[in-house]
Amino acid sequence: MINIQQKLLEFQDKKYKQFNSKLIPNISPDTQIGVRIPHIRKIAKELKDTDEAKAFLNALPHKYFEENNLHGYLLEMINNFDKALEEIEKFLPYIDNWATCDTITPKIFRKNLPALYEKIKVWLKSDETYTIRFGVNMLMKFFLDENFTEEVLLLVAEIRSEEYYVNTVRAWFFATAIAKQREATLPYLENKTLDKWTHNKTIQKCIESFRITKEDKSKLKEMKL
Repeated sequence: MINIQQKLLEFQDKKYKQFNSKLIPNISPDTQIGVRIPHIRKIAKELKDTDEAKAFLNALPHKYFEENNLHGYLLEMINNFDKALEEIEKFLPYIDNWATCDTITPKIFRKNLPALYEKIKVWLKSDETYTIRFGVNMLMKFFLDENFTEEVLLLVAEIRSEEYYVNTVRAWFFATAIAKQREATLPYLENKTLDKWTHNKTIQKCIESFRITKEDKSKLKEMKL
């Protein structure tokens, strides 16, 4: 039987832990081992479809940040839509940082986008920071390309939160939407639809993006509040 914590500790890199802790200041360094993502993904592949993996997925909450990331990578490998959605819903209340939240993208979600979309609308109304953030991430990853509708912009624009990690992902969403769906998205900034902080953060992210033209960057700079 694999001792998952021991396996993670075998890949501990204390310098990486020190570096990574600064990127995720809202969780204690004591809950971080310092394991690089490729190692965690390797462990996830070794665990896939084993009894140890099933037991691990049911052993919530986990102690370490890396255990949460491993949990997320195991969920990504579930190849049944309903089961993946069920396991995501069980895990969302235990996510406590942006890094774990942003790394999870179950590929199987693409197999049933209508059902995913309806679930996202529920997540966006949650009181939990990382449930909302996960919902916005799923809109950004699955609904800004060929499956885009203008309603997705409205869903994110209507979110009202004082949480930093909610509003940063909203800004990231709108900056990505400007790159991918420019004509539909620009009016949200032109008409000052977003709250001031998210409006300005969106512009900042656009200016930093390689996907936004110089002309649009100049235009956006003039829209800053």
